[in-house]
Amino acid sequence: MAEALNPSLTRRDAARLLGAAAVAAAVAPVRRTARRVDVDALLRQLTLEEKVSLLHGATDPASKGQAGYVPGVPRLGIPELRLADGPAGVRVTASATALPAPVALASTFAPDLARRFGAVIGREGRALGMDVLLSPMTNIVRVPQAGRNFETLGEDPLLAAALVAGEIRGIQGEGLIATVKHYAANNFENARQTIDVKVDERTLREIYLPAFEAAVQAGAGAVMAAYNHVNGVYAAEHPHLLTGILRDEWHFGGWVMSDWYATHSGAPALTAGMDMEMPFGVNYGGLAAAVSSGQLAESVVDTAVRRVLVQLDRFGLLGGGRPRPSPDPAGGARTAKEIALAGAVLLRNERDLLPLRRADLADLVVIGPTAASPLVGGGGSARVIPASAQSPLAALRRQAGPGSRIRWATGVDLEGVPVPDSALVLQRTQQGAQQGGAPQAAAQVDHTGADALPAGSSWTWTGTLTAPETGDYDLRIQGAGGVPSFNGSISLTLDGVRIGSVGALIGGNSSLIATSGGLTNAGATVRLEAGVAKPVTVAATGVAGTPLQVRLAWVTPRRRQEALREAAALAKGARAALVFAFNEGTEGADRPALALPNGQDPVIGAVAAANARTAVVLNTGDPVLMPWVGGVCSILQMWYPGQEGADATATLLLGGAVPGGKLPVTFPRRAEDVPTAQPERYPGVGGVADYSEGVLVGYRHYDAHGIEPLFPFGHGLSYTRFQYGGLSVRAAGGGLSVSFTVANTGRRAGIEVPQVYLGPPPGPPVPMPPRALAGFARVRLSPGERRLVTVTVPPRALHYWSDGRWTLARGRRTVHVGSSSRDLRLRQEVTVR
Repeated sequence: MAEALNPSLTRRDAARLLGAAAVAAAVAPVRRTARRVDVDALLRQLTLEEKVSLLHGATDPASKGQAGYVPGVPRLGIPELRLADGPAGVRVTASATALPAPVALASTFAPDLARRFGAVIGREGRALGMDVLLSPMTNIVRVPQAGRNFETLGEDPLLAAALVAGEIRGIQGEGLIATVKHYAANNFENARQTIDVKVDERTLREIYLPAFEAAVQAGAGAVMAAYNHVNGVYAAEHPHLLTGILRDEWHFGGWVMSDWYATHSGAPALTAGMDMEMPFGVNYGGLAAAVSSGQLAESVVDTAVRRVLVQLDRFGLLGGGRPRPSPDPAGGARTAKEIALAGAVLLRNERDLLPLRRADLADLVVIGPTAASPLVGGGGSARVIPASAQSPLAALRRQAGPGSRIRWATGVDLEGVPVPDSALVLQRTQQGAQQGGAPQAAAQVDHTGADALPAGSSWTWTGTLTAPETGDYDLRIQGAGGVPSFNGSISLTLDGVRIGSVGALIGGNSSLIATSGGLTNAGATVRLEAGVAKPVTVAATGVAGTPLQVRLAWVTPRRRQEALREAAALAKGARAALVFAFNEGTEGADRPALALPNGQDPVIGAVAAANARTAVVLNTGDPVLMPWVGGVCSILQMWYPGQEGADATATLLLGGAVPGGKLPVTFPRRAEDVPTAQPERYPGVGGVADYSEGVLVGYRHYDAHGIEPLFPFGHGLSYTRFQYGGLSVRAAGGGLSVSFTVANTGRRAGIEVPQVYLGPPPGPPVPMPPRALAGFARVRLSPGERRLVTVTVPPRALHYWSDGRWTLARGRRTVHVGSSSRDLRLRQEVTVR
């Protein structure tokens, strides 16, 4: 955001773009090794059936475990395409670099790091045989508990625009086609396939579309249309969005694909501007027949095919293709750690508890399941399986070295124990070719390790489960070696309701936190009455070549209390205590509440009451409530930190690096304070979600209504201190040039992210927030160093959308500079003419 304008851009170009984000959106070159192809000549050689085959997905005859596949036309040198998920790394069967979640990237406020983040994915995607990446996701965080908040780039459009442009440059600079998603207004998961988003044009233009516009200006090769309706029309067949804005206004030259199974028609969707149906041709498979019958002009098909071919040619995929790079796992790991460090946000640090001192390490207590079993990333299509990932507990012990004493307790038991035979009456049946005959009595379901079942076998256990005492039980189905399945292949059904499914891509209640034995852990908390038998079924189908492991376990009410007491007892008397807390964001479902799940709040409260020197490390993908905030000294937000997150966490806790991240989202004090607390706004009423908050999204809402957040947008402390001064504002290039000094007044080197906010004119012509982010910089300063920082406020930041165009908001406007949206150190008025 503080970088100079690219000299190849004119002032008119910069004015049309989005901000210091506009500069980041300059189209990056694509490395080419193949000659250009005459696309129109190629198009003339295609049969109608071949053209249609390029406009929808199909089954991959040699799948690498990726999300999608489009067959090519070998006789004309048009290659097959493999499309992989990838918001935080390439999701295929093979292991890949698991980068920190994009929300951690957003916390860096660093477009250059976004470019490097994208470059890791771009190179690795190509090396793993992929051609198209289904990323980045740049939907604005509107609902703080939305399931995929961890996948996106925060609540502010200018920040998201700057970062998505940088990431796309990185991805495509390595030759992988980027797909920006989900266009548009797909801001929560519940009922995402059917919800109708009611949103006005100004709000779309100012909040939800700028990052997509930046992606287009950065040269994104593809756009993914969302599931939801926008103002009564499916996004995947929305002429205004797909043609009017995307093509006619933004001059997008790539192709639009649907989200998976988001296509609802054939000819109408294609005519609206949706070029490719994924993952199969349920609707587009009939396009050839529609042309033959006269219902659709072949020229419409040609237009869509040309858009695809032009991008394939641009990326050197036609005419013989291009060589693929070799993997660079060491380079990916280095970048993953750097971003995990840079995106960490120090939310609170009373009495400077962090970084921990050597004396603290002589008697340190660590609490929490994610300390011992790393929470690398979020779930759903964003989940990446790295080759390895260390636990924070192991990293702490390694970095602390000899002479340290670090003890651990789970505090929250996610694993439990096998349900005992005293609570079960079961019969086991083997299915399939290895039929074992009649059902046999089974005492338990505990086939793990040496007792695993044969690879490729299939089993069902049926019977009853009876609790010994009344209470809330965490029932868990745990397993490994199941056959790959969209819905999961190792499942638990209680009283006719499936409550857990291991390996389900979406839903299934599968935890992202493995058991101590490495099993995937799924299930739910259920109320059981003492002595009342409940019908239970466990089903498991194994994959060939891998033993099938299955366990039915539970955490009883008594065990839950025992775990809490053990944690508090261990913390009492220790020099310091660290509590690792978490939530689990995933595709397909929003979090049911803003509170931490699994009874973690009482555990944190008990540990803090037992030890006055308690710090909390958060592995969450979005805001959480913190009823215990006043009882702990320090809070370090690590997000989902990727495969190198354990090492990064330990490094920060022990002072080997200094936190420099800033919150890209607001943390509320109370659930009722959030902008979408009204049910008509979220989850919607009668199938309609009313975006009636307008442009007052995120911090703009809190500022406009005078609501004090728990931690504001842009907040983030350091192990040092910074001082601001010398503000100067002048007009420049249709925008503003904002200069000021930042000094490091502490004893350690550190990173500060000064932020520039712009206020409205007096009596604004439309409702405007008290302040909106207009620019930022990321500055590294040595102890005692003072530096002049200049941030360019782009012309777009001075405008609002009205009557179909951007209109200058004239008058006296206040420029604020500070360390967060609420920690504003400098201000100056300027007249905008």
